Amino acid sequence: MTFIRLVLAAAGLALLASIIWASQSASIGASFSEMIADPWGVVALIDLYVGFLFLAVIIWLFERNKLIALLFIAPMPLLGNVWAAVWIVWRAGALATRMRPATPN
Repeated sequence: MTFIRLVLAAAGLALLASIIWASQSASIGASFSEMIADPWGVVALIDLYVGFLFLAVIIWLFERNKLIALLFIAPMPLLGNVWAAVWIVWRAGALATRMRPATPN
């Protein structure tokens, strides 16, 4: 499980690094305007936010403490998959335990 957590954490950090690089290379407003002018850009945004919704449902169902669930769900539309990576890395062990299929008798 440690290896999986390390890989996921590295992917989250790589995403964060790419966000920092992009923010220093281009204006987010201008880039967003170009993106929503292209139909595939709109599809990509819909895909992104529907993915946030799917993960929000998983977090809500998984977390017993609903305050913790809300603390991870609420910022997700602004912080994106970097924030999702934090929750997944934090909960990877418990997710793996709960999602392990039952063995047949």
